[in-house]
Amino acid sequence: MENSPDAGSWRELGGHLSTAVVLAGGVLVGAVNIYVAASLLPTAVGDIGGEPLYAWNMTAFLVAQVVATMFVGRLLSRRGDAGSYLIGFGVFAGGSLVCAVAPAMPVLLVGRGIQGLGAGLLTGLGFAMIRSALPPHLWSRGSALVSAMFGVGNFVGPALGGLFAQFGSWRLAFVVLAAVSVVIAAFAPRALPRSERDEHATPVPVRSLVLVVGAVGAVSVAGILSNATAMTAFILLGLALVAAFLVAEKRAAGRVLPRSTFQSGSALRWVFLTIALLASGVAVETFLPLFGQHLGGLPPVAAGFFAAALSFGWSASQIASSSASRERTIRRLQVAGPAALAAGFAVLALLQQDDAPLLVVLAWLPVLVAGGAGIGIAMPHLSVAAMASTDDPGEGRKTAAAIATVLTMSTAFGAAVTGLLVNLGAPSMVASARYLLIGFAAIAAIGIFTARRADDVARSREKADVRR
Repeated sequence: MENSPDAGSWRELGGHLSTAVVLAGGVLVGAVNIYVAASLLPTAVGDIGGEPLYAWNMTAFLVAQVVATMFVGRLLSRRGDAGSYLIGFGVFAGGSLVCAVAPAMPVLLVGRGIQGLGAGLLTGLGFAMIRSALPPHLWSRGSALVSAMFGVGNFVGPALGGLFAQFGSWRLAFVVLAAVSVVIAAFAPRALPRSERDEHATPVPVRSLVLVVGAVGAVSVAGILSNATAMTAFILLGLALVAAFLVAEKRAAGRVLPRSTFQSGSALRWVFLTIALLASGVAVETFLPLFGQHLGGLPPVAAGFFAAALSFGWSASQIASSSASRERTIRRLQVAGPAALAAGFAVLALLQQDDAPLLVVLAWLPVLVAGGAGIGIAMPHLSVAAMASTDDPGEGRKTAAAIATVLTMSTAFGAAVTGLLVNLGAPSMVASARYLLIGFAAIAAIGIFTARRADDVARSREKADVRR
């Protein structure tokens, strides 16, 4: 990849170490929490009961997380940078402690919802603060670091959760999460730049909020249903509510998404779509351990390692991809990312078979890493493209925070679609695997066209500006 003398280096980002720790740490604790909780829930259910409410743990967390990302801009205006982070870490720590002391499943669900609010704030702040806390030439490095935390969470979360579950100490795991969040929060006052508060912040977009909660709730319910018809109906309801949300956003005075999303000649809508299509592919990881055990004959630990290969490819490739600085290279990476993810899923679908030979199973690993790399090579540059779409500081923060909203919503939709595709192939495990992988290959392939459209619109805009 080409580098220019103006491209920021990782060494230079190290000069902003405390800032990087706060931004990345906030996203990491939320990402780790998802997989820690998933690993601990079976043990927790055995202790406090509530098995009928088991699946609602993820629903409560996801809905709360999406809602919280929509309040990031308002929180920054009212509380400033450091104050916003202290609130985010405080809410997450409080939710973790509620989970730690929960005597019954309903209380645990409340704790998971509070955790989701904290994680949503921290995720949104992580992206929003890149623009104001780091110089522009370090935005791609900062975005790569923050985005990579989702992949790191996929490694650390299951291992940490499994360790505590092994010793039956599921409550202690939530205490540890609370303690870590408090430690990282201590860096915030000194690490973040001082910002002026705006007491005239935009009003809460109630209509948009209700529609988003309904959309995420619908797809989350779809993800836990076993009937394919009912699942499809809830996904369609979710899509309809998303469409209504976009219409409401276009007309509203106070928006969640930046104004330029709806302006003619803006590439931002296509950038957001590409980010959503790439991020939704991570949901495939949920079923990879199942396929590894039943089709590849792998033990649970090895199957879990194979599932993490997608995240490994995502996280590792972002480190290398963020070094690109030449405009032509960056545009190619934005298109190549969805293509690589689509190709990885398509090839993996062809490798699925009953009682697969060891060599075929081992071939899954590089294919998954390569597919995950597709997310990593494009995501940092797509994030920077979004953040650089406006010169207005207020709109810039709103745009950066909207990246987190898009990511969390696409995660919820991706989780619901995985359940639908796997159920379509049932009871055949091979058919389920192929439906899932081919389906997400098609979804990722759409990202090729949205990325190209974003490129075309951006170029047209640049030519028009030159003529002026």
